[in-house]
Amino acid sequence: MEALNALFHGFAVVLTPTNIVLMFVGIVLGVLIGVLPGLGGANGVAILLPLTFSMSPTSAIIMLSCIYWGALFGGAITSVLFNIPGEPWSVATTFDGYPMAQQGRAGAALTAAFTSSFIGAFFAVLMITFLAPLVAKFALKFGPPEFFAVYLLTFCSFVGMGKGSPFKTLASMCIGFALAAVGLDTVTGQLRLTFGVPELIRGFDFLIAVIGLFGIGEILLSMEEGLKFSGKTAKLDPRVVLETWKELPKYWVTSLRSSLVGIWMGITPGGATPASFMSYGLAKKISRDGAKFGTGQIEGVIAPETAAHAAGTSALLPMLALGIPGSPTAAVLLGGLLIWGLQPGPLLFVEQKDFVWGLIASMYLGNLAGLIVVLTTVPLFAAILRIPFSIIAPVIIVICAIGAYTVHSAMLDIWFMLLFGVFGYVFKKLDYPLAPLVLALVLGDKAEDSFRQSMLLSQGEMSIFFANGLVGSITGLALILLAWPLVARAIAAVRRPKPGALPAERPVD
Repeated sequence: MEALNALFHGFAVVLTPTNIVLMFVGIVLGVLIGVLPGLGGANGVAILLPLTFSMSPTSAIIMLSCIYWGALFGGAITSVLFNIPGEPWSVATTFDGYPMAQQGRAGAALTAAFTSSFIGAFFAVLMITFLAPLVAKFALKFGPPEFFAVYLLTFCSFVGMGKGSPFKTLASMCIGFALAAVGLDTVTGQLRLTFGVPELIRGFDFLIAVIGLFGIGEILLSMEEGLKFSGKTAKLDPRVVLETWKELPKYWVTSLRSSLVGIWMGITPGGATPASFMSYGLAKKISRDGAKFGTGQIEGVIAPETAAHAAGTSALLPMLALGIPGSPTAAVLLGGLLIWGLQPGPLLFVEQKDFVWGLIASMYLGNLAGLIVVLTTVPLFAAILRIPFSIIAPVIIVICAIGAYTVHSAMLDIWFMLLFGVFGYVFKKLDYPLAPLVLALVLGDKAEDSFRQSMLLSQGEMSIFFANGLVGSITGLALILLAWPLVARAIAAVRRPKPGALPAERPVD
């Protein structure tokens, strides 16, 4: 009941004319970002973050979170109509969405995608509503050792549960730690890694890095690939929408299973992309029509879209309750909270109740607003892809440069943005993940402060991280996750048949 009362208060905070307008503006911008390949939720939030500096924190986070919801919705439009995933997590949607469009069922595919996205996000927001306050209350018992253990668990889980090479993840994260160390040491007041450059005293601003790594890096990659937009047209007829809605309840088990998969992958640092593929794979194995997946099955659209939205939304739970982002977009939002003078974590639920519950209420309303917007504006956003990419790319680069300049009103930041853009391009060409770098850049100094405070408390004894059951269990789980790739490789080696071994003989009838 306490959570429900707080939620109703959050609706009262959100339901002001200004916030409602910002909500719809954010949704429209987000869908536009999701439609354009080369951008994405993290990129859009990073590029448009400077626009919110003059707003109140509540209005700013409502607009930015709605940009995120819109980007989640928008990726399905290009996947279904153009076979171009607007977002990484929309790749699985193309498997059955585009064949449906080729069969003249684009309206049904889009309706199924948008409605499934709404359902997945709704389940995730329900989970955040009732779990976030409990997690936050539990986290109030944390001291410096516990917080460092949680940071360590976050970093190690990226290594142990990431889909790519753990060594590449570690390398990316170490670069992020090095960048986070540049500037003024908050404990001793010493300058570190500034090399005599006065502008580096404040360190590398995470926003400059994110705009360059994601925005400029993606544009450089897209320019190299020479994207050309061509695809099917679509118009959502109300009759098609209603017929599709009548068909969707038959797949309620798929929707529920995909929501659970997405929520789990969102809370852990798995992310929306692995969630969508995992959900699609499970649906293909379990469904009676699994053999037909890839030929235009509506269930093949429902599964990945539900899981992707559930994962993208639930990634905000650890950010709000513990101050630890569960996705690159959540990491950018975390940086935004710090810029506005707010400290994400358990105390946020005590000191900034209006902000927290206003954000949670905006998730409900923003998700509903996103569904309405995409159902009514599909032809408009699909038409945007008729604009030559040679026109769209320079516009995006100019927006990135304006966003980078407004952070400190310094021309040097634009050069840093371009430098990070080249890094982002190289990272993607070499298949190095960017999310661990961003995570380490945002949380590296906080993890360092917690570690050094713990060392001061214990007079240099590392045993403080196993001093009680709570911190010991978190640290132990972190070390297990760090070693998990090696353990998994060893298990696979044991199970692999020895070379030269003969297969077991079949019994004679």
